[in-house]
This record gives sequence, C-alpha cells and structure tokens, in this order.
Amino acid sequence: MKLARFVDRTALVTGGASGIGAATARRLAEEGAHVVIGDLDHEGAKIVAKELDGIAVALDVTDCDSVRAAFADAGAIDILVNNAGGDRAVAMFLETDEDDWDFSLALNIKGTMACTRAVLAGMYERRSGTIVNVASEAGHVGTVGGAAYAAAKGAVIGFTKAIARESIPYNVRCNAVAPGPVDTPLLDHTAQQGRRGELAKQGMIDATLMGRAGTPDEVAATIAYLASDDSSFMTGQVLAVSGGLSMS
Repeated sequence: MKLARFVDRTALVTGGASGIGAATARRLAEEGAHVVIGDLDHEGAKIVAKELDGIAVALDVTDCDSVRAAFADAGAIDILVNNAGGDRAVAMFLETDEDDWDFSLALNIKGTMACTRAVLAGMYERRSGTIVNVASEAGHVGTVGGAAYAAAKGAVIGFTKAIARESIPYNVRCNAVAPGPVDTPLLDHTAQQGRRGELAKQGMIDATLMGRAGTPDEVAATIAYLASDDSSFMTGQVLAVSGGLSMS
C-alpha cells in the first residue's frame, strides 16, 4: 500500500535538482507533499519540479538575500530538507587555502543555518514543523582530502542538536542524516579528480561493511522517515545511512 504521510504539507528541498535532493523531492511528492525545489541550478530544479507538479525557486544557500527571496516565494513550509552541500576538490589540508575553507563552510553550514532561520519563525508560530539536515559521515569520522568539508558537516551535526533543543517547546523537530558514499554527482566529482580522487572514492566504499556505494533513494527513504510523524518521538538525532561505515 502506498504511503501518504505528507498530504496537505509543503516541503522545501534545497539542492533538489539532482542526487539525494531530487530523490528526496520525488519520495516526498509520492507520499502527497507539495514540493518546492530550491537549487542554484534553477533550470535543473524546474525539470524536477515539473515532473512532480511542484515549483522551483532559484536558491543560492550561501547568499542570505537569495535565501530570503526564495523562501518568500515558497510560502509556508512544513518540512525543510537542508540538502545543499558539497566541496571543491579532494586536497590535503596543507594544499587548501582560506578561499577553499570559506567555500565549504558557506555551502555546507552557513547555507543550512540561513535556510533554517528562514523557516523557523513560521514553524514556531504554527507550532508545527520538521527539519531534516543532510550531514555526512565525514562529520563523524573525518575524511582524508576533505578537512574543511568534514569540519562543516560536523558543524551541521552540532547545529542540528542545538536547533532540536531550542525548537521542541514549539513542537518543531530537527534531525539529520549522515550519508556515507552515495552514487551522486558529488561522488562522481570526487572520482573525476585524477588518481587521488579515484582512490578517495574507492576508499570510502571499501570502508563500508556492505562494500558498495548507497543510492540516493536509500537516503531519501530515511529523510522521509525523519520528516514524517513516524519519527514523532525523535529529535536531535543523526542517522547514519552509510552501509556500516561507522556505528557511533
């Protein structure tokens, strides 16, 4: 029997034009949600939104003005999935500079904070809402060649727990997923960076107990669970979707 856990709810998925974001948007729409796709790739977002009878908004999560404009266009949001994220390149820390750090921190943690701030007042006023942040196993265990990314995703985990504590008096929950290697454009980008990138990708896969990369749909299923009332007694939690890469 097809689930219908999100009827009459509006969900905004950042980074929804591809990968985990697009899979999540499809899963929420299949279960009845009206979906808003926010992405820097506005044309890609439009394609996914059209498929789902949703809407697309141009969204640069690193720009607070862009965030405010996008969320004003989206209207009242019941479910926020902070999925937008990524990194520039596989590089040892001493090979990176301030611009690299700023890029990763802005995209992964500042963007999550800005989008969360954009919905919280409305959720508090309605005393209802769910936020799911997409962190990473890199934030749990670190990653060679991605120190700034790991730091930013670790910050997403800490931010998730803080918002959960602040928001529960308003009946607003905040949880996170921590994917391991997942077959997405981000993982492809890693593998395309020469021999070091190929080794980084294979190293992540080899670190899983299952010996494979996950699929966007597998992560989307966990996000849908956390966004739904099925997880009504959960907040401030981080669920690893990583084939057993870590067990903390």
